[in-house]
Amino acid sequence: MWLKVVIVVLFIGLVISLFSGLFFLIQDQGKTMRTWQSLSVRLVIAVLLMSFIVYGFYTGQLGSKAPWDQRHGQDAPIIQQTP
Repeated sequence: MWLKVVIVVLFIGLVISLFSGLFFLIQDQGKTMRTWQSLSVRLVIAVLLMSFIVYGFYTGQLGSKAPWDQRHGQDAPIIQQTP
């Protein structure tokens, strides 16, 4: 459960960093380094987010229940159609 909370918090931080970079870009018009600092923060957050997602799938704490996922189809009964 803690992994999902961390992923949501990182995603929210990523969105906040994205809009702060846009704000700095519009307000400063390229005269300061705040836009680049926001980009570097966003890059670090994105790498952390992706690493936590990969860790979650690797350990089995995160999963997919999509119909095209093979692991999901193993539990379902096989239905055979007769002509």
